[in-house]
Amino acid sequence: MTEKTTRRRSLEKLGQSRNRPVGMVGGDLVRSRPLFDSGDLPLLVCPAVRGIDLIEWARDNRAWIEERLRHHAGILFRGFGLSEAPDLERFVEAVSGSSLEYKERSSPRRAVAGHIYTSTDYPPGYPIFLHNENSYQSTWPMKIFFCCHTPPESRGETPIADTRKVYRRIGPEVRERFARDGWMYVRNFGDGFGLDWRTVFQTESREEVEEHCRRSGIEFEWRDGGRLQTRAVRPAMAQHPETGEPVWFNHATFFHVSTLEPAIREALLLEFEESDLPSNTYYGDGSPIEAEVLEDLRECYRAETVMFPWEQGDLMLLDNMMCAHGRSPFTGERKILVGMASPMSRERL
Repeated sequence: MTEKTTRRRSLEKLGQSRNRPVGMVGGDLVRSRPLFDSGDLPLLVCPAVRGIDLIEWARDNRAWIEERLRHHAGILFRGFGLSEAPDLERFVEAVSGSSLEYKERSSPRRAVAGHIYTSTDYPPGYPIFLHNENSYQSTWPMKIFFCCHTPPESRGETPIADTRKVYRRIGPEVRERFARDGWMYVRNFGDGFGLDWRTVFQTESREEVEEHCRRSGIEFEWRDGGRLQTRAVRPAMAQHPETGEPVWFNHATFFHVSTLEPAIREALLLEFEESDLPSNTYYGDGSPIEAEVLEDLRECYRAETVMFPWEQGDLMLLDNMMCAHGRSPFTGERKILVGMASPMSRERL
């Protein structure tokens, strides 16, 4: 399925969804229904009366939000007029408690206010493939929040996909191989491409980097010229801690060099040996992931992808284990704010 086909189907679903049943919530203050006619992701929540304070409503209806999130994997709050970083931070606190700092970074972001960040600062002409935030780490946020401050002139959607359904689409032999071996994430820092280790680990101290790696189950090797290589082996799937459902939860496809846009991939492979690429992935035993397996995994994500045009003030909450997200190319200014909350670790699964 091509990206163009995915986008067309998403828009068709958006038009069909107008006839879906509407539910009333919180003393008839808001209405809810699935955004698309053919699936549950995302649930759309809109005000039923004027002047609703979404933050106060969310604080009073936190249990309902949690229950709906477990079912739908994502909720889109639209029409409440929240678009600034302090608004998003207060909403995060109302739903989940304190927002989280972005650590062990893999992409460039800028802090806007507190622990609210810009979405990934990546060239607008390129897509960002679907992924679950920080699934390569030993800890990650269970919830991720997106708030549309400035919608783009065109495109720039945040594609989303239910990883429970992605898991079910993957062939049993592929699942069994990843269940047995996991996946390995290899990063090389210090060659002028990608983030340097000081930015990634938010420190100037090698000792602090080493301590973080030991604590997080990451192998590391310092090389000539201040370069660093890290290797982490992680599970490719997990059981959701609240529902027990299996989810496809990893960056094995996202970080593989073959998932990059052709121009970027070819430039990197001309510059580096595969073992020296800024980032790449393997099976957990270090053996290469076959090209046909990677293409099948990408197709499983694409088949479950839905997206919608951003509107100013849209606020989307995702269960970060149940729902992967990405970014479409765009034109014009685009400012999507991001917050994270509810830390989870592998030891707690």
